[in-house]
This record gives sequence, C-alpha cells and structure tokens, in this order.
Amino acid sequence: MVCKLEKKEIEEINPSNILPQTPYWARVKDKQGFQPSGFQLTVSKDLLHNNSDSKNTQDDLLVLIKYISSDLCYAYVPHGPKLEPILENQGLFLEQLSETIKPYLPVNCVFIRYDLLWQNQWAIEDDYFDTSGHWQGPPQDQVQEMRVNYKTHHWNLRKSTSDMLPKNTFFLDLTQSENELMSNMRYNTRYCIKKAIKHGIQVKEYGVEHISEWYKLYHETALRHGMPLQDEKHFADILKNQDNSHKGVNVKMLMADIDGKYMASMFLVSSHRRGNYLYGASSTNNRMASYVLQWESIKIAKSMGCTEYDMFGSAPNIDNAHPLHGVHIYKKGFGGDLHHRMGCWDYPYSQQEYDLFRLQELGNN
Repeated sequence: MVCKLEKKEIEEINPSNILPQTPYWARVKDKQGFQPSGFQLTVSKDLLHNNSDSKNTQDDLLVLIKYISSDLCYAYVPHGPKLEPILENQGLFLEQLSETIKPYLPVNCVFIRYDLLWQNQWAIEDDYFDTSGHWQGPPQDQVQEMRVNYKTHHWNLRKSTSDMLPKNTFFLDLTQSENELMSNMRYNTRYCIKKAIKHGIQVKEYGVEHISEWYKLYHETALRHGMPLQDEKHFADILKNQDNSHKGVNVKMLMADIDGKYMASMFLVSSHRRGNYLYGASSTNNRMASYVLQWESIKIAKSMGCTEYDMFGSAPNIDNAHPLHGVHIYKKGFGGDLHHRMGCWDYPYSQQEYDLFRLQELGNN
C-alpha cells in the first residue's frame, strides 16, 4: 500500500469544488492565525478500494497549523482529505496518512484533526432513522471509534469533542432548469419568493465599501440567535482575498433591499463547479427578503457554471429542540438533498497533551 506526500506551494493547489481545500481558504485562514501548508497526496487504490489494482491516485491536500500555546500546536485538515475510501478502509487510510504526514508537521504538534466531508457511515443504515425517515444521528463516540478503527494498527483515531465545519448540509442540483428548481421547492418557499418580489424587494451585488451595512445585519442576526460574533474585518477579508477567475473561487456579497433599506444579506462563494451559501444575515422584519435573496444566489451560481449548490449547514433532522431547527426548515424549503458528513476525527501524536486539550475543549462546549 502506498501513501506518500510531497510539499506543494499553496497557490499551486488545484481548483476544487471543496472550498475549504483551496488556496483562497488558506489565505482567509492565514488572516485568522492558522499557518497553511500544501501537499500533493499519492495513494494506492488498494488503500482506498480494497482491491488488487496497484495503480496510484493523486490529489491535493491543504493542512492548517494552529498554535494552542506558545510551544504546542495541532494540525487541521478542513474538509479533507477529499479522496474517500470504502467504509471499512476509512480508519486505515487516516492512520496511514497521519503517520506519513507527521514528519512534515512541527515537532510540537499534539494531534492532527480531519474535518471529514465523507458521508456519515451511520446515515446509510436504517437502524438510525425513525419511522418518519428522519435521521437520528450517529451512535455514541465509543461505538463510532470501534468501527472507524477497524483494521488500523494503533487503534488511535478518536471522535473529536466538537466539529469545526457544518456536519449536515443540503445540496441543490444546479443542472436542473430554473423551472425545475422552483417546482422542487416547498409551496411556502415559492410563495415567499413571489411575495417578496411583488413587494419590490431587489437583490444586488455590493463591494467591500458596503461591508458595514452587511455587518449591521450580521450583528443583529448573531445577537438574535446567540451566535459567537466575528469582527467586521473577518468579512472584509473574505471579500478581498478571492482568487482570480482562473483559480476557481469567486466571492459575491449580495444584499436585498426595499426602498434603500437593507433587509437581508449573504456571501455567495463559488468554488470551481460548486456554489456555497457561506454566511447569511437578515433583519427581524425582513419581509421574506431572505427567500428571494437565496433564490437569486442560486440563479447566479447556476449562471456562473456551478452544477451544485451547498447550503453550508443545517440541523441533522427536524427536531424542534435543535438550535438550527429554523435554519433547517428554511433551507429544506428550497428542495435540496440532505447530506450527513463524518465530521471531525483526531489522531493524537502526544497522548498526554491531547487528553489535556480534549478536557479543555469539552469545558468550552
């Protein structure tokens, strides 16, 4: 079995539908205190697919280093690796990659964390759905770890105490026509879009000179939902650090207004062939502006050549008690398919320091 790495310049990482595995994401995270590194990953197909074919496959890998103290750090792989093995080889693949990448990491690296976009193993088993077809989530961490560590040599993979990127999301198929996309929406969503248009709500693209208007809506939304606040500079960096078109990432700040009053806003980020609803904000009395804003964003992504649209985060089901219940219902209304990801998994290099970090992380959740 082959698993090897070669260093690669960040800006030479190839365009990808996976936004968190792009040079653009590396630049944004560099502004937030992460140190990005790029690699070309070569893996034998038998490690991925469990067959006798000895040919290799390659892909790029973005890794972010984050210091948790003056002398300790961890490595973070956002929505990577993109290569996805069959279920029974997932743990073995992560173990091989973790050991292969270790010499490239700082000597004081406590662990490596993979934020896996792979389909959740328990989201394809009937036992984890209720009688109405709603997924109830994966089993306890210990049960997950038993399965994922199957076939590994060190039995070292741990389910993280928290997930850094959304684990659940809705995907829209943008190869459909606009009429088909509209017809697949729930009735209430179509009604809200048409009513917002009838009321004269307009959607336009704005540059960084309007970032303060965005931030007012975002600040109001964050306080309303009890979300942790980012500063205004964070969103300005998102808008400014986009790639040239040949790099595959384009960022648009869209705002919906009526008579010059901004009601809702969002960031549409297209990465190669995928559009991403990255951030959204709205006023309390938004007159359904967020619905027409989302619809215009979907149409813009389609016009830019995107074949899919990632809603970038929702609840795993329609549980009323889930903090993202309202977000889930709103996004579900646009007719996409719900996808459940594996989320974050850790591979410790220094067990004692990792256990201390884990305890601290649990205390912060």
